Amino acid sequence: MNWDDLKLFLAVGRAGRLAIAAKAVGQDATTVSRRIRRLEQSLQARLFEHTPSGHVLTDQGATLFEAAERMEAAALGIQREVTSDAAGLAGSIRISASEGFGSRIIAPHLGEFTRAHPQVQIDLIASSGVLNPSRREADIAVMLARPKAGPLISRKLTDYALGLYASPAYLERAPRLASPADLSAHALIGYVPDQIFAPELRYLSEIGSRLEATIRSSSINAQAEMIESGVGCGVLPCFIGDTMDGVVRVLPDIMIERSFWLVVHRDLRGIARIDRFLAWLTQRIDQLRPLMSGRGRS
Repeated sequence: MNWDDLKLFLAVGRAGRLAIAAKAVGQDATTVSRRIRRLEQSLQARLFEHTPSGHVLTDQGATLFEAAERMEAAALGIQREVTSDAAGLAGSIRISASEGFGSRIIAPHLGEFTRAHPQVQIDLIASSGVLNPSRREADIAVMLARPKAGPLISRKLTDYALGLYASPAYLERAPRLASPADLSAHALIGYVPDQIFAPELRYLSEIGSRLEATIRSSSINAQAEMIESGVGCGVLPCFIGDTMDGVVRVLPDIMIERSFWLVVHRDLRGIARIDRFLAWLTQRIDQLRPLMSGRGRS
């Protein structure tokens, strides 16, 4: 039995869909499917039922899944035992974060970590939506809410503030904007409603119950670009808006607060490269605390 095939089997069992599992392990779906069939042939057992909703474990598959998870946990335990600073840090880390945090907070400073640990390979998944550490889609996730279940260790990384921003050029030609009530006469930029992956991203309803964005994007970076180019006004995290020369904060009394949670699968704690990255990210956030809270610029 090939351990690499078992790891692919675990990925499919956790994701429930071949395409999602293939993306998580960095292989194409055809290869993953072929290797699952090879595993089934070697065991002379059917491991998955193929249903319209995805790949569902059979009874034999569920039994193997539990055994494979125990093997995986044992392997990770061995890795924790033998890994030391003296031996050097090596291996890969897959980090999942929302697009704004990943591109504006982690990415610009990541060279600091990789220069200190050149043998660590980093995969930064910064997108709309966050991969799930419970299903081993990511090693570390920065999430907008604390997970309610799963074999996870989580803690609050930081609170952060959001404000309302617009470009000076937009404000010159737009209607008067002196109070939240005036926003109904303005072009508002925000998320595409059916593309919001977390309720924490619903901002405008906290400012006014009837406010709706009329210019929308699933990308916070695209929203920031539209605000800066004068398309309209919208809510941005202060760690984005306060670093942009082409926008100003309007209605400064409007301050929305959210939190980022640092989440890791419990089996990964104690692995040197994981712990070192967690410590580095925590230190980086401590240095950026004024920017995160809306009290300063980087």
